[in-house]
Amino acid sequence: MKGDRVEIVVDAGDTTRTYEVVASRAGRRVETAVRRGVVEVSEVTRSGSVVRTARFMATRVLALVEQPVPREDSSEVETRPLREDPKS
Repeated sequence: MKGDRVEIVVDAGDTTRTYEVVASRAGRRVETAVRRGVVEVSEVTRSGSVVRTARFMATRVLALVEQPVPREDSSEVETRPLREDPKS
């Protein structure tokens, strides 16, 4: 969903580097996969087409942080009690 993002923290020798992949448009999502020693983070459309991919060696990845956009859940909607009649 638009706004979903994944932060990748990578060991770059004497320092660390942080990369970010963001679902930039409506209907897109970010998917992560670890295959054959490689971490892949891809932005994917609704139909499954890959828009862009970031690849890192798994041995160099220090952290992989997925940050979904806060969504309003219908069960979390605040309800107010009915107002009582003051005469009763």
